[in-house]
Amino acid sequence: MNCQRAKGCSIANSIELTFEPPVSAKDLMIDNESSVEAQEVVALDAHRDARQLVRLVQCPRCSRPLSTPVTLPCSHTVCRSCLPAPQPRANISYPNTPERLTGIACPLRGCGAEHAAAECSVDVTLAKLMELIKAEIAQHKPATEDTPTLVQETLQNNDTFTEEKEIVYEKGHQQVLHGGRLVSTFTMAQTGELRYSSETEYRTMSSNGDDYGKLDIALLERLRDVALKEMDCLVCYNLMLDPMTTTCGHTFCRRCLARAMDHSSICPFCRRGLHVPASLQNQSSNSTLNSILNALCPDLVTARAAALRAEEQAGDDVLSTPLFICTLSLPAMPTFLHVFEPRYRLMMRRVIEGNRQFGMVMYNRTHAAQGDLGATQFLEYGTLLEIVNYELLRDGRSFIETRGVGRFQVKAHGMLDGYNVSRIERVEDVSLAEEGALEQRETTMARDYAEAFFRANPRTQLPTNVALETLSTQQLLDACTAFVREMRESSAPWLRERIIQVYGEPPEDPAIFPYWFASVVPILEEEKYLLLQTTRVRERLKIVYSWIGRIRGQRLSSGNGCSIL
Repeated sequence: MNCQRAKGCSIANSIELTFEPPVSAKDLMIDNESSVEAQEVVALDAHRDARQLVRLVQCPRCSRPLSTPVTLPCSHTVCRSCLPAPQPRANISYPNTPERLTGIACPLRGCGAEHAAAECSVDVTLAKLMELIKAEIAQHKPATEDTPTLVQETLQNNDTFTEEKEIVYEKGHQQVLHGGRLVSTFTMAQTGELRYSSETEYRTMSSNGDDYGKLDIALLERLRDVALKEMDCLVCYNLMLDPMTTTCGHTFCRRCLARAMDHSSICPFCRRGLHVPASLQNQSSNSTLNSILNALCPDLVTARAAALRAEEQAGDDVLSTPLFICTLSLPAMPTFLHVFEPRYRLMMRRVIEGNRQFGMVMYNRTHAAQGDLGATQFLEYGTLLEIVNYELLRDGRSFIETRGVGRFQVKAHGMLDGYNVSRIERVEDVSLAEEGALEQRETTMARDYAEAFFRANPRTQLPTNVALETLSTQQLLDACTAFVREMRESSAPWLRERIIQVYGEPPEDPAIFPYWFASVVPILEEEKYLLLQTTRVRERLKIVYSWIGRIRGQRLSSGNGCSIL
């Protein structure tokens, strides 16, 4: 939670207002595709910035220090007890699991986000950090008796303005506390007498005028030491850079988690399944941990960002992904290749010796312009393949078994020893939150329209496009899988046992089912290609549903199994 600067306040010079936000994650951190320029940031001062430091670990809902903190997908962090009870989510069916069919509304005013209950786990790193902070402050208190400081809470009144339109602050709670400003401010928050949005005034009660600044410095140093021990990434074991907390509550560097997700969609620590795109596009960082890191050790954060930037700068513009221009491949599906051309034999040897990944793209048969690439030999969207097994023959040919691990868009390309190489950008589905919101909006609007339509036209069939929109994502999947069962029972040639042995049984995951269906159904590859460009599960299912309608129409007209469309 980034604090906001109190502007235009007319407080006496003796009052120190330190509501200064630390640099945000976007300023210092690195996203999955591009490096950022680190900025010069100064750590918060233990004495002068005591109020701001305490605000970093206050719950914005109850104003007390975070207890069993939950970091929500919207990046807000609150105490678990401050979350409202889960409620059923209307018109949302994907993913179809009990904990995702109930939602929790963000309790912070002005947010309005609704999160699946499965996405509201306790933030493990922050929970441990809060335990250490509370223990360190509890240990600090007995050693600092008879160090009185008057702490006065000041409340911002948004409705009262002076003639100069300046914000007016009113007096709130006040206490005489011991241990310096930092521990006194934390204590006021613990007792519930310091609101999250309030500021503080301090006045030393020492007979000799000591403001106990040394106590604040010593305490912050100890807090910094214990915090840094908990702020290491669970993958790279370095200081977290742009920390991202998963739905299971574990935190990693964004780049480390993205690399782990390239290989599997499970948490690197607890192995729980994660429903997030591998590139982590549109996924929020942990703003609370980011703020704490930037407040306590911006120098270390800057150094980490600079080191990673230097490490990856060389590869940013390099055409590092080999391209095999041949056929359509799809994510999560197998592709089998017989490699015999000399240029591709060389490419495959290098891929096998490297990371075993390369891109598969289709020929551009129509010579249509491909976005910023212009008229290229290949289509701009493809599938990243990973070699699962291979057999090298004595004459240099090879049989390669691969599996799709993701989609991409070619951003730049060139030639290397006769074959194409490229710089690619991963294509990922929208977040589950966005997917759910879109499903909810589409089905609600369509069903409302359908009710009005039937009232006005009781004996008229609902337009096909509206009828399609009334179906939930789960209903679309059920209709598609029912068609597959129907075709198997009627012995459709494209669902023979040998095909099922290669591609497996129909997946129950709505995100993968369209790729499986496209792999087995005999329709033109140009139509299947649309799936590579679509970033919504629901849209892919609607494409498949439209194919099924055409297949049914062909069966009715021909009286036999479907042909190539």
